[in-house]
Amino acid sequence: MKPLQVSSDILAIGDFKARASQVVRQLRDSQRPIVITQNGKPAAVLVTPEAYDRFAAHQLFAEAVNHGLEDVAAGRVIDDDNLTAVLDREFGPLS
Repeated sequence: MKPLQVSSDILAIGDFKARASQVVRQLRDSQRPIVITQNGKPAAVLVTPEAYDRFAAHQLFAEAVNHGLEDVAAGRVIDDDNLTAVLDREFGPLS
Protein backbone atom coordinates (compact mmCIF):
# COMPACT_ATOMS: atom_id res chain seq x y z
CA MET A 1 0.00 0.00 0.00
CA LYS A 2 1.27 3.43 -0.90
CA PRO A 3 1.33 6.29 1.62
CA LEU A 4 -1.60 8.64 2.01
CA GLN A 5 -1.52 11.91 0.06
CA VAL A 6 -3.25 14.47 2.24
CA SER A 7 -4.13 16.72 -0.69
CA SER A 8 -6.14 14.08 -2.55
CA ASP A 9 -6.86 11.15 -0.23
CA ILE A 10 -9.06 12.83 2.39
CA LEU A 11 -12.72 13.10 1.49
CA ALA A 12 -15.84 14.36 3.25
CA ILE A 13 -18.54 11.74 3.67
CA GLY A 14 -20.95 13.75 1.48
CA ASP A 15 -18.43 13.78 -1.36
CA PHE A 16 -17.86 10.07 -0.88
CA LYS A 17 -21.60 9.35 -1.10
CA ALA A 18 -21.90 11.44 -4.26
CA ARG A 19 -18.90 9.84 -5.97
CA ALA A 20 -18.59 6.38 -4.37
CA SER A 21 -17.97 4.50 -7.62
CA GLN A 22 -15.30 6.97 -8.74
CA VAL A 23 -13.64 6.91 -5.30
CA VAL A 24 -13.44 3.10 -5.33
CA ARG A 25 -11.89 3.25 -8.81
CA GLN A 26 -9.36 5.82 -7.54
CA LEU A 27 -8.58 3.55 -4.58
CA ARG A 28 -7.89 0.60 -6.87
CA ASP A 29 -5.76 2.69 -9.25
CA SER A 30 -3.73 4.56 -6.64
CA GLN A 31 -3.43 1.76 -4.05
CA ARG A 32 -3.50 4.51 -1.40
CA PRO A 33 -5.94 4.54 1.52
CA ILE A 34 -8.72 7.13 1.50
CA VAL A 35 -9.76 8.84 4.72
CA ILE A 36 -13.47 9.60 4.96
CA THR A 37 -14.31 12.49 7.28
CA GLN A 38 -17.52 13.31 9.07
CA ASN A 39 -18.01 16.76 10.57
CA GLY A 40 -14.39 17.51 9.72
CA LYS A 41 -12.96 14.57 11.68
CA PRO A 42 -11.67 11.23 10.41
CA ALA A 43 -14.49 8.69 10.55
CA ALA A 44 -13.25 5.80 8.39
CA VAL A 45 -10.37 4.64 6.23
CA LEU A 46 -11.08 2.94 2.93
CA VAL A 47 -8.45 0.42 1.77
CA THR A 48 -8.32 -2.29 -0.88
CA PRO A 49 -9.23 -5.83 0.19
CA GLU A 50 -5.60 -6.87 -0.36
CA ALA A 51 -4.32 -4.12 1.96
CA TYR A 52 -6.86 -5.14 4.60
CA ASP A 53 -5.77 -8.80 4.33
CA ARG A 54 -2.13 -7.74 4.83
CA PHE A 55 -3.07 -5.68 7.90
CA ALA A 56 -5.02 -8.59 9.36
CA ALA A 57 -2.18 -11.06 8.73
CA HIS A 58 0.37 -8.71 10.30
CA GLN A 59 -1.89 -8.25 13.32
CA LEU A 60 -2.25 -12.02 13.82
CA PHE A 61 1.52 -12.47 13.50
CA ALA A 62 2.22 -9.70 16.03
CA GLU A 63 -0.26 -11.23 18.48
CA ALA A 64 1.37 -14.66 18.11
CA VAL A 65 4.82 -13.17 18.75
CA ASN A 66 3.51 -11.36 21.83
CA HIS A 67 1.95 -14.57 23.16
CA GLY A 68 5.25 -16.35 22.62
CA LEU A 69 7.17 -13.64 24.46
CA GLU A 70 4.66 -13.84 27.33
CA ASP A 71 5.18 -17.62 27.46
CA VAL A 72 8.96 -17.14 27.65
CA ALA A 73 8.62 -14.53 30.41
CA ALA A 74 6.30 -16.86 32.37
CA GLY A 75 8.58 -19.86 31.91
CA ARG A 76 6.09 -21.78 29.78
CA VAL A 77 8.73 -23.19 27.44
CA ILE A 78 10.61 -26.45 26.94
CA ASP A 79 13.98 -27.07 25.36
CA ASP A 80 14.50 -28.76 21.99
CA ASP A 81 15.38 -32.17 23.42
CA ASN A 82 12.22 -32.29 25.55
CA LEU A 83 10.12 -31.11 22.63
CA THR A 84 11.59 -33.82 20.40
CA ALA A 85 10.81 -36.45 23.05
CA VAL A 86 7.21 -35.25 23.39
CA LEU A 87 6.68 -35.20 19.61
CA ASP A 88 8.31 -38.62 19.20
CA ARG A 89 5.98 -40.09 21.85
CA GLU A 90 2.93 -38.44 20.30
CA PHE A 91 3.62 -38.98 16.60
CA GLY A 92 6.51 -41.42 16.40
CA PRO A 93 10.13 -40.62 15.63
CA LEU A 94 11.20 -39.12 12.33
CA SER A 95 13.05 -41.54 10.10
